[in-house]
Amino acid sequence: MAVTRLMPTPESEDLIALVRDIAAKEVAPKADRYEKNAEFPAEVFHTLGEAGLLGLPFDEEFGGANQPYEVYLQCIEELSSAWMAIGVGVSIHVLTCFPINSYGTQEQKERLLPSMIGGEWFGSYCLSEPAAGSDVASMRTKAVGSGDVDETGRSEEYAISGGKMWISHAGHADFYTTFARTGENDGKGISCFHVPGDAPGLTFAEPERKMGLHSDTVREVLYDKVTVPGENLIGTPGKGLGIALAALDSGRLGIAAASTGLAQAATDLALKYAAERQQFGKPIAENQGLQFMLADMQAQTSAARATYLHAARLKDAGKKFSREAAIAKLFASDTAMKVTTDAIQVLGGYGYTTDFPAERYFRDAKITQIFEGTNQIQRMVIARDMLKSLG
Repeated sequence: MAVTRLMPTPESEDLIALVRDIAAKEVAPKADRYEKNAEFPAEVFHTLGEAGLLGLPFDEEFGGANQPYEVYLQCIEELSSAWMAIGVGVSIHVLTCFPINSYGTQEQKERLLPSMIGGEWFGSYCLSEPAAGSDVASMRTKAVGSGDVDETGRSEEYAISGGKMWISHAGHADFYTTFARTGENDGKGISCFHVPGDAPGLTFAEPERKMGLHSDTVREVLYDKVTVPGENLIGTPGKGLGIALAALDSGRLGIAAASTGLAQAATDLALKYAAERQQFGKPIAENQGLQFMLADMQAQTSAARATYLHAARLKDAGKKFSREAAIAKLFASDTAMKVTTDAIQVLGGYGYTTDFPAERYFRDAKITQIFEGTNQIQRMVIARDMLKSLG
């Protein structure tokens, strides 16, 4: 039975304030050290799990907080303002829980969701492959069924073989939400599986050496006849592509909120620096040209926030939001790239050094235009939906 989502309340506002406080005291102080060492922040995610922040949009029945997406995304923004890798990490974890929460059986929900959303387990989302990035339907990872087959076509057991690429949290996650081909190579034969992190045959390549988000460990995930029981297949066999695309609609909102948080952090840094930096006997913030730049940075950030909140309200109301999610992801990530670039310019030479976080913000911003569907893909989604609306 569908649960009616509550609209934001004073309690929700208190929750956002609590997340802001945790972000300032428990998250932000650790960012520089972890990022410089490219260290996965397991202890930070554990802290967030203990605080109940890994299951905000899920039902209370299974340990969630039953918060509307409008509230959950503002919490993602707060975390991302403090440390982008953490906001993105929480968004990805929620993405890994989406298939079971939305398509799983009651038995699966009762067996798996409490640990997944209660902070005991941390997840990884395994969809992309070396030859199947934006073209998800061409994936080659296979899940071969064996044993008895039930009335839905679900086998008693599956052996998964293949590889997934660009996978966040790989090697650190407790479970891997995995998409694999169980039928013909037509886009319709893909199924979704819950794969435990300690499953025999599951291994990982060396971490990717990335431009930004150094604390977001990304690796190739390798499956060598990884055996999972049929009870871990999520939804109807062969219908996994629809699950993946539906999950990405919600996941794009998480990236939009994280991008907005990053842009706000860059704007706040530039404003503070401009107010303190003296040149020619006065703060550089008194120069009209720089004031206009700061105003544009805040205007773009506020507009990005409006796009993700609008899409979230549609989702919370049970209305279609795919186009609006793509718009939010496109606009917010482009905004993050533009605003972080401008922040470096405001700081001048100091912005180009690691003495200030502006250069980290800039490096972290770039990937937002690429993951969860490149911004070129977002434009395709938007345009196709526009044309479809013509009938």
